[in-house]
Amino acid sequence: MSGSTKTVGAILIVAAIIIGLVSVTWLVSGLAEENLRKSGLMLGLVIVAVLVLPLLGGGIFLILKSRGEASHMAELQKEKRLLNMIQTQGQISLGEAALELDVSRETLKSYVYDLVGKQLFSGYVNWDQGMLYSSSAASMESSTCPNCGGKLEFTGKGVIQCPYCGIEIFQ
Repeated sequence: MSGSTKTVGAILIVAAIIIGLVSVTWLVSGLAEENLRKSGLMLGLVIVAVLVLPLLGGGIFLILKSRGEASHMAELQKEKRLLNMIQTQGQISLGEAALELDVSRETLKSYVYDLVGKQLFSGYVNWDQGMLYSSSAASMESSTCPNCGGKLEFTGKGVIQCPYCGIEIFQ
């Protein structure tokens, strides 16, 4: 989608430039041949501006929008890679994941919470030890912490936290 948005934006900009140049050249040549008064030139320039500026603005908007879409898609691809790493390895070091994805630890944390919010990830994180664990739904049904054995507390939608060791379990 980003490629087509960028292409349409570029086409609008090129069309605006061509229409503007042709129109201004035609108006100036009419003035030079004395077939056009200065007031007609001014009116012509205003009409050209009314036609060209929206095309130019729309083209610039679409190109900027395509850049934003590309950036968003890159973030989604990194989240997908993180999810694949967790699911295939069962557990992964947060440091390794951050290096692999070339993101900060805080960004990695936001990816984890985003995946939980989308109900794509179920497992637990020990932020202190820097480990991310994938867990099957069957092993998550117990009310004891898989890390220390303490009693778990529900802290939010899909998030359970161990008050003893501090790990967060996502369901």
